[in-house]
Amino acid sequence: MLRRQRWSRVNAWEGGREEEARPRQREERVLLRGIFEIQRGSCDVVLSERALRWRPIQPERPAGDAKLNLQCKEEFIELKDVFSVKLKRRVCTKHPGSGTLLGITLFICLKKGRNKLKNSTLDLINLSEDHCDVWFRQLKKILAGFSNRPKSLQVLLNPQSHKKEAAQVYYEKVEPLLKLAGIKTDVTITEYEGHALSLLQKCELQGFDGIICVGGDGFASEVAHALLLRAQKNAGREADVLLSPVRAQLPLGWIPTGSNNILVHSLHGLPHVVTATLHIIMGHLQPVDVCTFSTMGKLLRFGFSAMFGFGGRTLALAEKYQWMSPNQRRDFAVIKALAKLKLEDCEISFLTFGNCQDIQERREQGSRESDYNDPWQTIQGQFLNVSIMATPCLCSVEPGGLEPNHRLNNGGMALIIARDTTRPEFIKHLKRYASSKNQFNFPFVETYAVQEVKVCPKNTRSGSNTEEEEKSCGLASEEHFPWNVDGDLLWVTSTVHVRLHPGLISLYGSTMEEMSDSKITL
Repeated sequence: MLRRQRWSRVNAWEGGREEEARPRQREERVLLRGIFEIQRGSCDVVLSERALRWRPIQPERPAGDAKLNLQCKEEFIELKDVFSVKLKRRVCTKHPGSGTLLGITLFICLKKGRNKLKNSTLDLINLSEDHCDVWFRQLKKILAGFSNRPKSLQVLLNPQSHKKEAAQVYYEKVEPLLKLAGIKTDVTITEYEGHALSLLQKCELQGFDGIICVGGDGFASEVAHALLLRAQKNAGREADVLLSPVRAQLPLGWIPTGSNNILVHSLHGLPHVVTATLHIIMGHLQPVDVCTFSTMGKLLRFGFSAMFGFGGRTLALAEKYQWMSPNQRRDFAVIKALAKLKLEDCEISFLTFGNCQDIQERREQGSRESDYNDPWQTIQGQFLNVSIMATPCLCSVEPGGLEPNHRLNNGGMALIIARDTTRPEFIKHLKRYASSKNQFNFPFVETYAVQEVKVCPKNTRSGSNTEEEEKSCGLASEEHFPWNVDGDLLWVTSTVHVRLHPGLISLYGSTMEEMSDSKITL
């Protein structure tokens, strides 16, 4: 009985209660009606355009029999949660696929817990070839009508990701589900850092519905950067990339096999391979904000988050110890960076939300920034760390994220500044990220909601923000400053200008708010 009750709660995404679903049944057009055996009981099954409903067939009993009423309770699944349908046959070792027909199997995407997805099955048993063929063709036709679901994917796989297990994870957990859903794939295994970038600049993408990357944070960021660069080139907008870049032409999916998996954790709530795969199969798309990082008027890269100061120097240290395991390398680099804690003397300018719309309108009219009523706020001093994020930056060691109140597409960035303080106090601030306490409740920590940020180290700062002066200042500097952009190390000599561009790319996934609002199926 527990298993049967489970199916009455199968609606995995928008969770309509059965009482709410029944009135729709009268409005929906019935496509097919027949008898199948479901969970060892004969059932009257009705197929409509949106749902499959069934009710056990029971012999007549005296009126008011409570047990009978419970057993005859209608159950249903919504067809938008079905991702594949197959004819079920008895296994024949000599001739696979030609055994005795047993019925039809539906493959369903269900929600398990708060954020996790799982795949499940429902068997409709009927030995009639003609009967099953009619139902099978009708179900296939309905599933083909979900146009948002991908039919062909370009897969880029980083074999060096984490413990070099990316290929194993893909071929054992991901590929079988993609094949089950009837999705064609073209798998390319990258051979060196930057290979995905060069591939996506020249390969033919016209026949694909999306790009899938199998790897860690750095690899996913590289693929997103490559997709956006290609979009600018195809649109002939390379000259305007910093002010008005065009959206990526294909959505991006990410199978997490890295050590931190920050982006996928922020997207799905957890770095679960099957969950990520099912989001791709079901065609769940989420627009995500992207930043451009530039210096001296030239694009450095597209990205989602960055750290300057402690975060950048920690990554620079970690890069020197590649022979260590990822976790050991990270911990060692953090300890060493704390031991040699260094202040960055710089000027930080930023544009808050209140001025964003006016600035954008002026830009579209061709006005120069020097013509505006100075909307920029500027702070100067010595800082331990500067974080700029378009995502909440969740991961297993920071479950609340670097900025818990931020979202993937709220149209702004979070700017978090840690000013000069003692080493014990800064360590206490860092430890708060792994707890439920407020990591910003320190007098040396400041947070801002911004649209643009400029970070100018002291030895490259000039009295003006003109590109010519920044360029001359940058050329005169011999020091390179490490930036951590999505887990990739960038060495920059001058001012870095970060701009946010809302919804610039679509990722396969669903926000944690949508997952939390959906109905839970155990």
